[in-house]
This record gives sequence, structure tokens and C-alpha cells, in this order.
Amino acid sequence: MRHVAARTFRAALVGTAAAVALAACVPQPPAGTAAGSTSSASSGPATTATSATTATTTSTPVPATSSAAPPTTTSGAPAPSAPTSTTATETLGPPPASDFVAPAPEPVLAALTGSAPVPTAAGLSRRLSALLSDPGLGARVEYDITDVETGENLLARGAQTPATPASTTKLLTAVAALSVLGPQERLATRVVAGADDATIVLVGGGDMLLATGRGDPTKVVGHAGLTDLAAGTAAALRSAGRTRVALRLDDSLFSGPRVSPAWSPADLVSGFVAPVAPLAVESGRASSGDPATASDPALAAANAFATLLDKRGITVTGVGRGRAPDGAPAVAEVLGAPVQDVVEHMLDESDNTVAEVLARLVAARGDRPPTFDGAGQAVIDAVAELGVPTAGARFTGGSGLGRGGVIAPRTLTATIVLAASEKHPELRATLTGLPVAGVTGTLAERYSGAGQGRAVGVVRAKTGTLTGASSLAGTVVDADGRLLAFAVVADRVTSTGDARDALDSVAAALAGCGCS
Repeated sequence: MRHVAARTFRAALVGTAAAVALAACVPQPPAGTAAGSTSSASSGPATTATSATTATTTSTPVPATSSAAPPTTTSGAPAPSAPTSTTATETLGPPPASDFVAPAPEPVLAALTGSAPVPTAAGLSRRLSALLSDPGLGARVEYDITDVETGENLLARGAQTPATPASTTKLLTAVAALSVLGPQERLATRVVAGADDATIVLVGGGDMLLATGRGDPTKVVGHAGLTDLAAGTAAALRSAGRTRVALRLDDSLFSGPRVSPAWSPADLVSGFVAPVAPLAVESGRASSGDPATASDPALAAANAFATLLDKRGITVTGVGRGRAPDGAPAVAEVLGAPVQDVVEHMLDESDNTVAEVLARLVAARGDRPPTFDGAGQAVIDAVAELGVPTAGARFTGGSGLGRGGVIAPRTLTATIVLAASEKHPELRATLTGLPVAGVTGTLAERYSGAGQGRAVGVVRAKTGTLTGASSLAGTVVDADGRLLAFAVVADRVTSTGDARDALDSVAAALAGCGCS
């Protein structure tokens, strides 16, 4: 329920008063769809079992919901509120949902209007110059502050100079994935018939967030489950009179090394990232709850799947790799969460593994090879095609974890402005997925320092941290009610803690700025 709760909080935080800044970052439902409703595809892990000689059905895309709509339950029905009166003879318990209308959340932020004054360069400089010169930010600090509504650059230093972005790279990956894959796309993990009646093939479609058990439609991690896939597969095989098969794993969707040479081995052991694969359990964990990652996440998932088949009366004679035959009929499939939800999770938790997978999927859908190098270039290509200035940008993969990547601060702010544009509602998850200062994700434990409290709930930003490099890029509503995009990149820091505190102070000062 964490993901659902986080989205509910964000809607409550915004209320009806700051729709432009935060709530408007969620696409409106398609025409003819009631706000708060969902399609059948969102009601479960979408397991489909068929006979070994028939094709699977397809799911209906999940319509997005507006944060301006009344709160809903996870099933999409209006949330019940308390009855107005009760008699002694009544049975206690929640009445039908249709009898109640949930109250609209109280506004927390000041309303945003187009008439809010735009900060001046002089005003911003007076407020921020000392903070941006904080020794904690090291010897080189580059930044850009932009008005979201007009796209006007308000204050900058080295804004077009590429610098080490760390995990703020994920902003570009998010926009590329939403643009190329689509926000409603759901990644499928499928079982298809093999080359003969004695073989089935497990085919990875890019979901590294599978659960070993049953899928949970309220979650992003574990939205689809191997247990559901095994149940559907076993039922289809039994209906065809088959109880003994060999299992082959087709993870050929991606190519090239699974581990980047730019990563530290410690990142794998500590669970910061997993070897990249088109299917895995829980972001490639060696086992459920284990912070370390499996050396071969796809094969580990295939072995777990074989065990689940055995428990359902299907004897698996062996597990190995092998490509699915062209046009092979489907046996069963499960569908992951919509890409927009995956993007939100990736940004909120700074999930490096998911970022790497999304970048490779972008490459696989285009004309770049689905490798680390190809994925990084595919992401740059995708955002450049949307009009973002990308001069000098280069990186491998999509997470920003490895060394050698550089992005200019103005590329980051332009990406944010693009995602906020009314012309691109499909990109809104880039903003709704940003951690909220002092509340969610990688910003949950921050903004407790002196003078930083004004940023809590107002700043939404992607963090970036590597040894020697720290960055922060996102949005802030200033004291006048103006929505600003900002990016600060410091890539010669000596203390990560000091740099983080200095970055938070800059963002907090922007939140308190009436700098017109």
C-alpha cells in the first residue's frame, strides 16, 4: 500500500490550491472516463492463462487519475466516510460506498496563479549567492533556475557546462521512458510454447520488479507475481495433457554486459544496483529481503519459476537459456504496473536497477542497441527529439550510477519544464514521482536543518550522490506562489554530508524567496 499512500499524501498536500504546481502533474483521465475510475487492467496482476496453442488476451491500458478528483479506494470506488447518525439497533460497519462523498482535502499551499510575480535575477542573487558559495559544495558549482510557466532562465552559472549529474540523470530517463514506451504501457512476463511439446519458454519483457509470490495490484514492486504466472502456466499445460516439460529462459531482449564497468563492485553487494536483465524478482535481489543482488537475476527468476511449477504438479526436467520460436503461441502472462507508476517508483526511491531497465527498453524500441552505451544515447536522443537542449550530454545506462557521465544543469531544468508543459501530459509522472522534501523517498529524512523547514512539502526534487559529486534538481513554489525549476550540480565536493546540507539550504531559500 506504500505507493497508494504516497500518491494520496501528495494529493492531500496539494489540495485544490496548488494544482498548477503539483496536482496538475497528473494526466487527466481519457474522455468518457470518470475521475478516480480504473480499467480492468488495474484490478489485479493481470494473469492470463491460455492453452498452449492459443494467443493471450491483451489488457486495457490503465487510465490515469486526476489528483483533483475525490479520494478513492484502491479499487477505484469513492472512499467511504463516517455515517452522520447511528441508532442502537443498527449493525456497526462501513455502509455502502455510494452513500458517502469524501470531503475535498484542505489546501496546504498557497494558490498558484499566472499573476504571481517572477523572481528577478538580482533578487535571486541576493538571496542565494552566499548559499551557492558554501564551502560544502566544493570548488565547482553550476546551477540554473528557470521559471516553469515561461521557460525563462532567471539565474545561472555554468548552466550550459556539462558536469557530473549522478542520479539526476534519472530525470532524462523518466522523460524518455514515458515518451517512447508510453505512460500506460505494462511490461509483460510471458510463457510461450517451445520448439516441441516437451518445452516451454519463459520470456522476459522488462519487468525486474516481479514478486515470487502472488502479484499485488496496490504495489509497483511485486505488481505481477511469478506464482500467478506459474498457476496460469500449470493450468494451461494440464488442460493440454502435459505435466512434464523443460523450461527455457529467453532474456535476449537486452544485449551486452549485464554489469557496467563504471560501477563499483560494492554497489552490487550493497544492493544499490543489480545486473541488468529483462526479468527478475524484486529488482534482482538474491532472495526476498536480501539487500545483495543475484549474479544472474533472470536465471534466478527462472529457477524460482520452475520450483513453483513443480509445486503445481508440473515436473520441470531442466532449466536453461534458449530463444522462443518466432510466433510461438502463448501459454500465460502477467503484466507489471503501468510505466508511469514504475517511473514514479524509480524517481522516488532512486532505483538504479529500474532506471537501467527503462533506458534499455527505450533503446530496444528505437534504433540503438539495448546495451549500456546504446541505452544512454537512446535516452539523450529521446529528450533531444522533444526539444530539450542536450549539447555535451553523455552517459551510459540510465541511472547515473557510473562514473564518466555529464549533463549540463540547463538540460536538467529544461527537462523539468518540458514535463510540466500542458503539451506533454504523458510526461507528468516525471514530476509526480519526485521525492517531496521532508516527506517521501530520498528526501524523507532531509530538511531538518536550521532554516530548512520552509522547504518541507514544497520542494520536490531528484537527488544525486556519488563520491565527490552531489546534485539536486526539481521544482519549488516560492513565497509569491511562482513555480520554479532548479538544478544545482557540485562535482568537486569533499564531504557528501556537507554538500547535501548546502543543497537543501539552497532549495529552502528558494521556497522562502519573494525575490521579485
